[in-house]
Amino acid sequence: MRPLLHIRRSIRFSSLLEVVYMIESLQNEQVKHVVSLQRHKAREEAQSFVVEGWRFVEEAVRRNAPIIKVFVCRDRETPEWKVLHQTLCERSIPFEEVNKRVLRKMSATAEPQGILAVVRQTIYTWADLQIDRNSVLLILDGIQDPGNLGTILRTALASGVRYVCLTPGTVDLYNPKVLRSTMGAVFSLVLLPGQQPEDVLGFCQERGLKLFMGDIQGSSVYHTQLGDGPVALIVGNEGKGPSLSFRRAEVQYVTIPMAHDVESLNVAIATGILLYEIVRQRDSCTT
Repeated sequence: MRPLLHIRRSIRFSSLLEVVYMIESLQNEQVKHVVSLQRHKAREEAQSFVVEGWRFVEEAVRRNAPIIKVFVCRDRETPEWKVLHQTLCERSIPFEEVNKRVLRKMSATAEPQGILAVVRQTIYTWADLQIDRNSVLLILDGIQDPGNLGTILRTALASGVRYVCLTPGTVDLYNPKVLRSTMGAVFSLVLLPGQQPEDVLGFCQERGLKLFMGDIQGSSVYHTQLGDGPVALIVGNEGKGPSLSFRRAEVQYVTIPMAHDVESLNVAIATGILLYEIVRQRDSCTT
């Protein structure tokens, strides 16, 4: 029999007299698995990812994300945990306590907030895109900055977009920095990463989506009819713009007029302006 000192979990009794096991060993297999999910390759193989922080985990629960397990470090009873604990129990979502050292090991942030969750990736196909006359498909082609991608996804959901496809070369959708920037929007979007431009164009042609692309050489977005029928908006790489495959297609270029010799806008800001111009035009058509 191994000495008690080598047991990987400690046992304590909560105020409700329930037995709670706490993970204290960095060599615990669950700990190793969560740590591995901080790497792109491991996320792809496991088809799961990690979200961190009270607000983000609460958003995952609120938006019915496919949570595999929650890990929490409780130094003291917090209002957040009291409410969340009840919800996890009601929905039969597994959770386990860890100590500070273990949580720090599992976390991708320097100062973890005290909670993280492992979430299963939702795999969508083209068949999940239900296109109607009001649909907007956002096409992200080679976006490199994690903060930009996360902000674009959050803005897309806020503007009413549900469908987003991403081409190869775009930063990993489940990169921790991307996830933090989405502020939970990632759980409410139909996302198709790794789509080849030819497949994207084929889908748009088959389903009758008008193609627009943000480009400095385009016509003013304010004088372009964007609100009539289903549309697809292509947004390209921060430095190079969209790839040649999209430039060779039958696409209408649109630009955002800028004053005082300003040459360009951040891609996330530009995307937000273009999406909300679509919203504005469609609202004006219905009033």
